[in-house]
Amino acid sequence: MPEFRSRRLQGLGQSEIRRMSRESDRVGAINLGQGICDLPTPPLVANGAKEAIDARMSTYSYPEGTLELRRAIAKKLARDNGIEADPMGEIVVTAGSSGAFAAVCMGLLNPGDGILLMEPYYGYHLSCALVSGLEPQYLTLEPPDFALTEEDLRASIQPNTRAVVVCTPSNPSGKMFSRDEIDIIDRVAADNDLLVITDEIYEYIRYDDRPHLSPATVGNLSSRTVSIMGMSKTYSITGWRLGYAVAPPDMAESMTLVNDVYYVCAPTPLQHAVAKGLEAPLSFYQEQARDYQRKRDMLAEALDAGGLTPIIPQGAYYMLADVSSLGCATAREAAMALLERAKVASIAGSAFYRGKTGESLLRFCYAKEDDILAEACQRLRSLGK
Repeated sequence: MPEFRSRRLQGLGQSEIRRMSRESDRVGAINLGQGICDLPTPPLVANGAKEAIDARMSTYSYPEGTLELRRAIAKKLARDNGIEADPMGEIVVTAGSSGAFAAVCMGLLNPGDGILLMEPYYGYHLSCALVSGLEPQYLTLEPPDFALTEEDLRASIQPNTRAVVVCTPSNPSGKMFSRDEIDIIDRVAADNDLLVITDEIYEYIRYDDRPHLSPATVGNLSSRTVSIMGMSKTYSITGWRLGYAVAPPDMAESMTLVNDVYYVCAPTPLQHAVAKGLEAPLSFYQEQARDYQRKRDMLAEALDAGGLTPIIPQGAYYMLADVSSLGCATAREAAMALLERAKVASIAGSAFYRGKTGESLLRFCYAKEDDILAEACQRLRSLGK
């Protein structure tokens, strides 16, 4: 039999996140690994989808998204992010935020260009960059603070570096970049003519009254930034695959071309549903953040009681924990040991780091119903007995 496999996939395999979900199902564990977010979809959004389907709004939309949704996004950006975006030429609705990232890689960068990822990174950013023919470059942010310094950022820039990825709030660390750190990115990006790609999918999930700061609003970053955002996490619709990107018109046009070639458009009835969801009052997002903070604190207490050291996130719904106490040689071994001993699935920190830093860490997702999370926490506490 002849073999057909693209060289673009060389070195790539099933993600650790996907693998651990399968392992979790195999043993009947509670899955705190993959960020599935199996919480209820808000009625405003769910009913919006049903109404759109009943109204037969199921044909193609424009590749940049329905005008209704783009206008709703523009209002949201002005209200919540301080970003003034023209819905006619600066917003592109995509097949999830991952679709937006793919459109950036394929539409704005060239094979061989360097793209700087800050560790811990989101694995799909790395994989998409590789498939796009880009050269991943790395800057390690050390736990527990994951602080960014100008000296380290400048030292990470190479002659072919063309872009830097800023994930805030971060998956997997929950770090939120401060104004001072974004000022650093502004200066370094200007000096090296870098494209800045943000991932702000968790913008509403933040703790201790900490505000979210969109990098595009800082200094001179607006002209060189693609802001990637989405609805999957906020509305618990991860399987709907809806995200969007905000960028200057020329960048948005290129991304729309890629979006059309690869995806044609995001699911049309679901776009109408999300437009309804964006009518939700600010109190919806505030209550959601409070609820996730309660879940965060519940998990942190359980990990600590089980002899694992939680690294408290500032945002998102993931928590890294130092699991050196398990006595395992690698993070993957630690994840499998925890799966077998406590029937709780997690993700090896090595999925987010290249080197040794990730080998003592596991990532836990707490976007779960209270009763399921409570049971997982009880199992984690049992490790300390």
